[in-house]
Amino acid sequence: MKDKDRVSYFSPNPSPFKDLWSLDPKVTFLNHGSFGACPIAVLSLQQQLRSQLEQEPLRFFTREWEPLLDGAKSKLAAFVGTDVEDVVFVPNATTGVNSVLRSLNFYPTDEILTTNHEYNACRNALDFIASRTGAKVVVAQIPFPLDSPQQVVEAVIERVSPKTRLALLDHVTSQTGLILPLQELVQQLQARGVDTLVDGAHAPGMIPLNLREIGATYYTGNCHKWLCAPKGAAFLYVRRDKHSEIRPLTISHGANSPRTDKSRFQLEFDWMGTDDPTAYICVPEAIAFLGSLLPGGWDELRQHNHQLALQARQLLCETLEVLPPCPEEMIGSMAVVPIPSVLENRNFLSIRDELFDRYSIQVQMVPWQETPKLLVRISAQIYNTIKEYEYLGKALRELIAESGA
Repeated sequence: MKDKDRVSYFSPNPSPFKDLWSLDPKVTFLNHGSFGACPIAVLSLQQQLRSQLEQEPLRFFTREWEPLLDGAKSKLAAFVGTDVEDVVFVPNATTGVNSVLRSLNFYPTDEILTTNHEYNACRNALDFIASRTGAKVVVAQIPFPLDSPQQVVEAVIERVSPKTRLALLDHVTSQTGLILPLQELVQQLQARGVDTLVDGAHAPGMIPLNLREIGATYYTGNCHKWLCAPKGAAFLYVRRDKHSEIRPLTISHGANSPRTDKSRFQLEFDWMGTDDPTAYICVPEAIAFLGSLLPGGWDELRQHNHQLALQARQLLCETLEVLPPCPEEMIGSMAVVPIPSVLENRNFLSIRDELFDRYSIQVQMVPWQETPKLLVRISAQIYNTIKEYEYLGKALRELIAESGA
């Protein structure tokens, strides 16, 4: 369907913050979680940096780029609670996960533990490693719906064995929007001699992060989602004693650099070939800009988005006459709501597309392997309003009614 043919039945009073983004005003955008959305001010800085690069490329890459990158890395490290020496930039969290998995040596006697909520792309990386090395992927079955974080801990720990070499865990699950009790999981796994690789794709900017307190062996997170940096900005944290083991997916000049002012870990990840580094360099501006939107800074912004997500979830549960599938303490600024079974036989992509084509709503529809078979995942960013979720509820009710419920 062409954009001009799309019907929109809803013209909300927009949030006063929406003009700070370049989002289509005709679209009810409730899917910040998938790819994020970068504010206009941050994109403006990126364009300035790109102009600076293209005006004198040699000067930029030989004189200007590295100090800018180091400054950005320092600001990011402070934001996520770690030392700058232990953090490097990567384009996305999936690259971070792959960088760790492809660097480690696994054997047929090893087990790699993950959960049934793991992000598909990273589960594919696990399966690839297992197929190449003979290691076994073990899946902990976290129940869903669930009543408490302790069910997560019990499900994971009961699958640990003497063969468990590494655990790959989401911090915030993509499919179900759950904040896992990560610090307790890391502590219990470490006590059993198991290293942890955390896929924190959604965590930076959604929930407070202190990587020193979490204590994971490896942690990767996106900056383009809830930090609202440009696309192509993420980070990988590696515990200091593991630096020498982890190599980037692309081996370049850093592998034999004679420099001694930086670690090999930093030198290799900093330069993986010619690329556009401006997304990384814009991370401090994104942190500062989002932190300036409310008087209470990032703490107030995260709390605002959390409360909006909870309010929206409750509204949709009442509208669809379903129960919330997890406790409020496990929700950040994304939440899922079960869809009544009358729509289970429909392809989730067709429902997503119909919501967009008929109602101009962008929202994530998620298939699930057990009952409930279908979930709608909402995101809550400061540019959203509760009226938009009311409109989504109305649209879903119409689709359900048309399906014969």
